[in-house]
Amino acid sequence: MWMAIKRGIVVAAGVILQLAFSISVFLFFRDKAAWIETIYRIIGVLIVLAIVKSSKRLSADLPWVILILAVPVFGALLYLILGRSYLRSDTLKRIHATTEESRRYLRQDEALFESVDTDKRGQLKYIANKAGYPATTGNEVKYYALGEDVYPVMLEKLESAEEFIFMEYFIIRQDSMWQGILDILERKAKAGLDVRLIYDDMGCITMLPTDYPKQLEAKGIKCYAFNKLTPVRGVIMNNRDHRKMTIIDGKTVFSGGINLADEYININPPYGQWKDNGIMIQGPAVWNYTVMFLAMWNAWRQEDHDYTVFYRDFPEHQAAAGLVAPYGDSPLDDEIVGENVYLNILNQARDYVWIYTPYLIIDSDMINALILAASRGVDVRIIAPGIPDKKMVYGVTKSYFEALIRGGVSIYTYTPGFVHSKVFVCDDEIATVGTINMDYRSLYLHFECGNYLYQVAAIADIKADLEAAFAVSHRVSIQEATPKPIQGLWQAILRLFAPLM
Repeated sequence: MWMAIKRGIVVAAGVILQLAFSISVFLFFRDKAAWIETIYRIIGVLIVLAIVKSSKRLSADLPWVILILAVPVFGALLYLILGRSYLRSDTLKRIHATTEESRRYLRQDEALFESVDTDKRGQLKYIANKAGYPATTGNEVKYYALGEDVYPVMLEKLESAEEFIFMEYFIIRQDSMWQGILDILERKAKAGLDVRLIYDDMGCITMLPTDYPKQLEAKGIKCYAFNKLTPVRGVIMNNRDHRKMTIIDGKTVFSGGINLADEYININPPYGQWKDNGIMIQGPAVWNYTVMFLAMWNAWRQEDHDYTVFYRDFPEHQAAAGLVAPYGDSPLDDEIVGENVYLNILNQARDYVWIYTPYLIIDSDMINALILAASRGVDVRIIAPGIPDKKMVYGVTKSYFEALIRGGVSIYTYTPGFVHSKVFVCDDEIATVGTINMDYRSLYLHFECGNYLYQVAAIADIKADLEAAFAVSHRVSIQEATPKPIQGLWQAILRLFAPLM
C-alpha cells in the first residue's frame, strides 16, 4: 500500500506542478486573461489544422479536434501535454533511432511467398516491407487458451535456458507468478547467463518499488523501467510499452495477452475467470522478437553492437508447415501496423472472422471494415468481456454494439468473466495472436507486438478455443445494444475522451 501511495505521489506531484505553473501564469497575466484565451484559441485552431493535415486516421483523431474546439484552453493544453509527445521526447527519439537501425538485421526471403495463395501474399508483404518484420517457415507454434496453461511451460523452458533470457512486459506484480519466474532468473544470472528485463513503469506503478531495477541488478539481472515516471517529464508521456515477450536462447519465445501477475493465471482473479492466452514459437521467427527486444534495450543501454551474436539456426524444424511473421507496432513511425493487419484480415475474409478483444474503442475505418465483411456474408463475431475491468471504458465499448449489430456483426459477452485475449482467426488458415487491443491506446499510442500465422497447425486450436468461448458467452441482442437517450448521450461524451482510455 505504501509503495502505491509513493508512486501515486510522483504522478500527483507532476500534475500539481503543471497546474501550479499554469495558474501562476494566469494570475500574473490576469489582466490579460482575454488575450491568453485568444492565444489559446489560435493555438487550438493551428493544432486542429495540423491534425487534419497529418492524420492517418482522422476519425481516430476526431475526439482531439472536438475537445480542442469545444474547450480551447483545456483542450490545447491537454494535447500539448499528451498528444504527439514523441516529437519532444529524447527517450522516444532514441527508440525510433535504434528501431530503424535494427531493420538491417531483418531480411525477407521472397521465395517463401511462392507457396502462398496470391490473394494472401499482400498481408505478408505488408508486414515484411512496411512493418519491417519478415515471415519465416519451419516454426513450431503452440497456442494456449489460458494463462495457467502456458505458465508451467514457461517455467520449464526458462529452467532449460543455457545462454540468455530476455523479457519485456507491461505489468509485473510481486506475487506467486512472478516469484516463480524470478527464482529461475536469479539462478540463471548466477550461473552466468545474460538475463535482461524491461517493464513499463506506468504499468507497474502500484506494483513495484521505484528502485526495483536496482534490486534486480544486485541479483545479476539487468533491468530498466520503460519511461520511468518523474514529477514532470514522465507524467506527460502517453506512449507506453505494452509488449509481452519472453525470449529464451534465441530459440523459444512466449507472447500473447498475459502479463506477469497472479490474475493472469487465475489465482484470485478480480473479475470472474480471466480469459487470456499465450503462444509459444520455436524456430526462425524468434529472431523477429530478439531484434525487437534488442532495439528497445539499446535505446537505453547501448551495449550490443552486433545483434547477430544472438541469432540461431533451426534445421530441426524445417518440416514445420505454414508461415509465421511476428511483428512489432510503434507509435513513432507512419505505419499503423496493428490496425492495418486487422483491417487486411477483415478485407480478405471469405467465410468467417472471429475476434477476442477486451476493449472496443475503434475508428470509422475499423467499423466500416467489420460491417463490410459482414455485408459480404462473412461470419464476423466479437467476444468482449462479460465482467469488465474498467466500467467507464466498458461504457465506450458498449457504445459500438448497436451500430455493429445492425451492420450484421455478432457481439458476444463472455459470461464467466473478463476477456483479456487479443486474437483474430479467419477462414481456418489465418490468425493473429498478440498484445494489440482494439482500442485507441493499443492501435495508436503504445508499443505492441503480434504474431501473424498463415496455414499453421495451431490455427485449429485457436478456432477451437473461440468455439468453446461462444458456447459459454451471451449473444447481445439489438434491443440490449440500443441505449436509452441519456445513456446514448453519456456514451457520446465518453467517446470524446477515447485517446485517454
